Amino acid sequence: MILLDTHAAMWFVTADEALGEQSERLARRALADDHLTVSAISFWEIAMLTAKRRLQATISPAEQRHRILIAGIQELPLTGDIAVLSVALEHFHGDPADRFIAATALAHDATLITADKRLLAWRHQMKRHNATR
Repeated sequence: MILLDTHAAMWFVTADEALGEQSERLARRALADDHLTVSAISFWEIAMLTAKRRLQATISPAEQRHRILIAGIQELPLTGDIAVLSVALEHFHGDPADRFIAATALAHDATLITADKRLLAWRHQMKRHNATR
C-alpha cells in the first residue's frame, strides 16, 4: 500500500512535475492494484492551508478532495487507534497533520510518499519514499 502525503496527492492528480518519475511509477502501480491511498486528514490540511492563504488554490478544498478521490485514490479514515498512535510517536515534531499522516502509514503498514524533509529525516522504521525522486 502507498500513502500519499497531502502535497504528493495534489501533485499526482495535477501531473505536477514536482512528483518524481520513480514516485509517479510507484503511485501508478499502487493505483492499478487499488492500493493508492491518502489520509482523510489531508483534506483537513488542504482546507486549513487554503483558509490561511498558504495554499494558492484555483479550486475549493471540496473540489480538490473530489479530484483526488475521482482519480481512484482511496481515502483512509482517521480512526481512534490512529489518533492515539499519533500522540505516541517518539522524536516527532508537533505538526498535527504530519502526526496523523505518519500514524496512518504505520497503522496500515504503508509506504509514505512525501517530500516533507522532517518526515523523511524522522528516525523511525516507517517505510517512506522521497516524492521528488
